[in-house]
Amino acid sequence: MRIFALVKRIIQQMLRDKRTLALLFIAPLFILTLMYFLFNGETTDPKLGVVNLDNQLIEELEAVDIKLKKYDKANASLIKKDDLDGLLKKEGDVYDLTLENSNPSIANELKIKIGQAASSFIQNELVDGQKDLIDSQVDLVDSIKKILSSLPPEVLSNTNAIDLDKLDSFDSDKLENAKSELDEINNNEDIETTYVYGSKDTELFDVLSPLLIGFFVFFFVFLISGIGLLKERTSGTLERLLSTPIHRVEIVTAYLIGFGLFAILQTVIVVFYSINVLDIIIVGSIWNVLLINLLLALVALSLGTLLSTFAASEFQMVQFIPIAIVPQIFFSGIFPFEQMAEWLHNLAYIMPLYYGADALKSVMYKGATLGEIKFNLAILSIFAISFIILNIFALRRYRKL
Repeated sequence: MRIFALVKRIIQQMLRDKRTLALLFIAPLFILTLMYFLFNGETTDPKLGVVNLDNQLIEELEAVDIKLKKYDKANASLIKKDDLDGLLKKEGDVYDLTLENSNPSIANELKIKIGQAASSFIQNELVDGQKDLIDSQVDLVDSIKKILSSLPPEVLSNTNAIDLDKLDSFDSDKLENAKSELDEINNNEDIETTYVYGSKDTELFDVLSPLLIGFFVFFFVFLISGIGLLKERTSGTLERLLSTPIHRVEIVTAYLIGFGLFAILQTVIVVFYSINVLDIIIVGSIWNVLLINLLLALVALSLGTLLSTFAASEFQMVQFIPIAIVPQIFFSGIFPFEQMAEWLHNLAYIMPLYYGADALKSVMYKGATLGEIKFNLAILSIFAISFIILNIFALRRYRKL
């Protein structure tokens, strides 16, 4: 009964705090929506100046959505003057590319597109060269046949210079078929492309959205629960509770249930809003998504209440964010884990968000089953249990004897 009385008081206190409710329920939806439009916005085609390029290469560059501006003569100063992203020149047989590079992502995109266009251009040149070679062979044989047909029969019967049987067996139709095969090789539009995960319409936000959902659930639950318990302590309520016969286990349980109900509600709202309003891809089971986020919320809740016992004010509680929350962003998958230094990999294994984000991405984007993410769920459960136990011991310092 004492636990339920505490839970009821926590719920009533939360319901009276409208700003906290807005931060818990509205802020994650607003930020997710903002990031959805940021990541799914229309990309701007890079602008490239060109000098002395072949018309075929120019066509290939335009085909990969590069805006071109042609010059008879140009130098690097034109990049600043005409607001170009790059300048591609051909001097003899040498190509020279100069990039503006104030935005490395645009510069890299431009290099990739130029590489695609150049590859297609070279392939076309090789195919055209082979076709020209076939045409020259056909013309040569036809010319030889005409010359031989004009010679007197006695001359042909007395010569051993030319094997007439082999010449007559020359099949120009085979060469024409070879030209057709070259055309088919050059035309890659008929190649059927399949994707292990996602599709050709997959956007960057589709890959990042599971990570963002997990992070926002984790962050806001951590912040609200930590500050909520801190208020209880600074107002003297917690010390009065600890001076009564109520056990520390009951207090921790009550706070976990009270804040946990709001965490569950927040998780359900964020997940269903992301899927139904933002149309985020979910391949696996939505129940698995909810389970992962609830475990993340429980970890955040227990971690927030634990750290709040070491803060003397709300400002000090906020100071824990760069220490306890920000480092976890780096290991959540938003930044490529494989590109990090090897010694940093070990840090990821002590970050709860690393396991939560990996499980969410596996379920939502790759369609993983509950059995395939059981390791991540087990680690999150261990984190939650460990923080809860530490909470019980941390409250000893506030019990009045």
